[in-house]
Amino acid sequence: QVQLVESGGGLVQVGGSLRLSCAASGRTFSGSAMGWFRQHPGKEREFVAAISRAGGRTYYANSVKGRFAISRDNAQSTVYLQMNTLKPEDTAVYYCAADVRVGVSIRRGEYDYWGQGTQVTVSS
Repeated sequence: QVQLVESGGGLVQVGGSLRLSCAASGRTFSGSAMGWFRQHPGKEREFVAAISRAGGRTYYANSVKGRFAISRDNAQSTVYLQMNTLKPEDTAVYYCAADVRVGVSIRRGEYDYWGQGTQVTVSS
């Protein structure tokens, strides 16, 4: 079992920045690839970013590439999502997820554990 708790969401103006954190407990964190997903109202949850177990590989959705950065601290069992140059379309609930089986993936179905989500609202 892995428990994930996101934090750092909130209200920010267009062009601003936020850093989301996801603290993990339970199963060894360093054995899990981690991902961030987001869900807009009425839409399916979509991939945002992912990072491999050791942090050497990262992947991003085209919509956030160059603006968002995923990182992890295995000693602190935490994964981060630095979000810069935020746009109104980034408004969503953001979820972190752990993949303990397959390895780093952009596919939602390959993640085994999910946090409860944190709301990010970008105002214009």
